[in-house]
Amino acid sequence: MKRRGFIRNAGLVGAGMLLGKNVTRANITGFPVVRTPLASRKFSSVAVEKAITTFKGNVADKELGWLFENCFPNTLDTTVFPGTKAGRPDTYIITGDIDAMWMRDSSAQVWPYLQFIKEDKPLQQLIAGVINRQTACILKDPYANAFYNDPNKTGEWSTDKTDMQPGIHERKYEIDSLCYPIRLAYHYWKITGDTSPFDSKWKQAVITTLAVFRTQQRKTDRGPYTFERVTAFATDSLPMGGYGYPVKPVGLICSCFRPSDDATLFSFLIPSNFFAVVSLRQTAEMMLEIGKDAEIANQLKSLALEVETALSVYATAEDKTYGKVYAYEVNGFGSFNIMDDANVPGLLSLPYLGCVSPSDQEYINTRKLLLSEDNPFFFRGKAGEGIGGPHAGIDMIWPMSIIMRGLTSTDDSEIKKCIEMLKGVHAGKGFMHESFHKDDAAKFTRSWFAWANTLFGEFLWKTYKEKPHLLA
Repeated sequence: MKRRGFIRNAGLVGAGMLLGKNVTRANITGFPVVRTPLASRKFSSVAVEKAITTFKGNVADKELGWLFENCFPNTLDTTVFPGTKAGRPDTYIITGDIDAMWMRDSSAQVWPYLQFIKEDKPLQQLIAGVINRQTACILKDPYANAFYNDPNKTGEWSTDKTDMQPGIHERKYEIDSLCYPIRLAYHYWKITGDTSPFDSKWKQAVITTLAVFRTQQRKTDRGPYTFERVTAFATDSLPMGGYGYPVKPVGLICSCFRPSDDATLFSFLIPSNFFAVVSLRQTAEMMLEIGKDAEIANQLKSLALEVETALSVYATAEDKTYGKVYAYEVNGFGSFNIMDDANVPGLLSLPYLGCVSPSDQEYINTRKLLLSEDNPFFFRGKAGEGIGGPHAGIDMIWPMSIIMRGLTSTDDSEIKKCIEMLKGVHAGKGFMHESFHKDDAAKFTRSWFAWANTLFGEFLWKTYKEKPHLLA
């Protein structure tokens, strides 16, 4: 992903653009109107608007109501481009201030709206369009992480030393870029029963995903994928001729890049391998029940079991303070990287993705480590505390990590703490950001980052539905 510079004291910004008079006119709560004006919104959902009205009408904290109204619909307000192609829904989604569709972000941005689609047919069609578009992207290039709406467009990374094609924004191979579309498709199917997106092209995309995962186990060779970029940032390119550092083939799947789009140190990225196990089993169920292909379903289940077995052997390390913990990355030779990155999947987010139980002892041990200074990318300062990562740099906390901490917590006091921190880091803008400095929330990156906004809305809505007393 493109690296963003700091934004400081830039004035009230909503949806990545100045809203002129709207930022000076206060609404009935006394907070400035920063949400995109109705006439300029990309999509309006009756069900989502109803949820906003419900939340604001029942939560006494007016600032939280203002933040929920701004953040939860931000994906729909500003980043979706619904349409049709060959008579089928087709939806292109940008991340915010970058005009490209990430496989990960586009899935995560609409995920919180799945709970409303049974009561909102247009919203259901919009998400079906995301599934259809993602199928086409996988078939175009399963190793790419981000695509343009224009299939003939070439962009700033067109000179990367990899097999670039027009229509591809970036070609960083990440396991999660293939898992997220499965997660979205599976739960869409479970909620609606609609099988129309899951045609022969979708089946071929599943088979393609399976082939990539098998290839990237690197049992016989290193496979066809390489990536090098001329850059000053070591995390934006792969060493060793574009393959990354060597791994020992032990059954795990290589991921050349992390969900942050930073290069892995050791290619066996543990949270993404956990995610792959869940995704492979979900796809196997779909392939059996919808695709009526028992052979492919069995191959998917077999790979899931193989990766799961390898995780049981290689995913953990013994820490003298915390006991047995999950490593972030390993190489199969005995080396491991103890840390976490704010992006999802990360170790902190494993229960959120259905990979482990919150009561899993290794997860509990790991969580304690991750939320301490023993995680090299955990930062604590005057503005808050949370996890960052190499992408935004030292002392930069991602609100996403605080949100994920709250979403995976079973402790009411911790959940409330996370909500209070998030209230304090929007820097008066009314939106979440990619990251903020631990001592000064007004020093932040990316004023328009729809995933963080919608995820924060998901956290607030979940808390409202399950633990409303924490919002008082």
